[in-house]
Amino acid sequence: MSTQAKAVSLVSGGLDSMLATRAIMDQGIHVEGINFFTGFCVEGHTHAIRQEDRQKPKRNNALWVAEQLGIKLHIVDVIEEYKDVLLNPRHGYGQNMNPCLDCKGFMVRKAYEWIQQNDFDFIITGEVLGQRPMSQRKDTMPVVQRESGAGDLLLRPLCAKHLPPTLPEREGWVERDKLFAFNGRSRKPQMALAQEYGFTDYATPAGGCCFLTDKAYSEKLVDMWQHRSSRDYQLDDIMLLKVGRHLRPRPHFKMIISREEGEGKFLEGYRKQFLHLRTHSHAGPLVLIDGEVSDDDIHLAARIAARYGQGRDAEQVEIEVIALDEQHQMLQVRPFGQDEISPKWRV
Repeated sequence: MSTQAKAVSLVSGGLDSMLATRAIMDQGIHVEGINFFTGFCVEGHTHAIRQEDRQKPKRNNALWVAEQLGIKLHIVDVIEEYKDVLLNPRHGYGQNMNPCLDCKGFMVRKAYEWIQQNDFDFIITGEVLGQRPMSQRKDTMPVVQRESGAGDLLLRPLCAKHLPPTLPEREGWVERDKLFAFNGRSRKPQMALAQEYGFTDYATPAGGCCFLTDKAYSEKLVDMWQHRSSRDYQLDDIMLLKVGRHLRPRPHFKMIISREEGEGKFLEGYRKQFLHLRTHSHAGPLVLIDGEVSDDDIHLAARIAARYGQGRDAEQVEIEVIALDEQHQMLQVRPFGQDEISPKWRV
């Protein structure tokens, strides 16, 4: 090319995208990163909220990777567009609620739109053949190229030698001999390459960055949909599923119970959106009630709330009930015993 080639790299914050980006930068390509925010990324949300996680880095790994590489990172909000991917995946779900193949196709399509709008030449991803059972197989990688519209403008540097040459390779923008042939689920080749590049601090190599791959989170998401009139959701909905103990004592309402101080402070921000309970006579959790409840339901919820506070062994616990109109009511309840908490309530 008469001018320097430009590529955009899908930067998740993990090691693979970090290595793929560096490999192309080392070939003299101008690279910028792009990160699509769906709302479901693990990226520091619970670490920032929970006190027990306070020793863990409070960082957005995608931003951190971009800083280590010295590249610009574009963070794009795709929450609304992503809903159709999650709710109607053409290729179905993985083991949990993860629409991995549709998700990858969606993100590559968005990156393809981005390079067209910003006069970039091709797209980089950190995919490795055989690493993910749904989206990174020999037969599914061409599906992403085809359905995204990116075609052979999509370059996967870490496993390129297992795949047909892409346009950047054929045109000589990128030297194929300097790309890699990683294959399978072992992360040892990536860790060795990281050492060669001098990367000593990076996200856990085997860790995913999406809550939808998590069994417990997926169950809570499905439960939310099953007890609503539609499967639509807002960012607050998916954030609340990440925090607290979720119990559904009766089909028409759910309790969200803070498990420690950090979660309690986070849930405080939702007090005005939910009827909520506080233990008044003893230290205890903040409890949000999601659903329409009767006086009997509130009494049941108060007994459960008392069980999770320091008054669990008391004869009676005083519970403060705060309605949406800020009206307060005090209840005297006997806490549930441990054996009375049904495992069927847990979501």
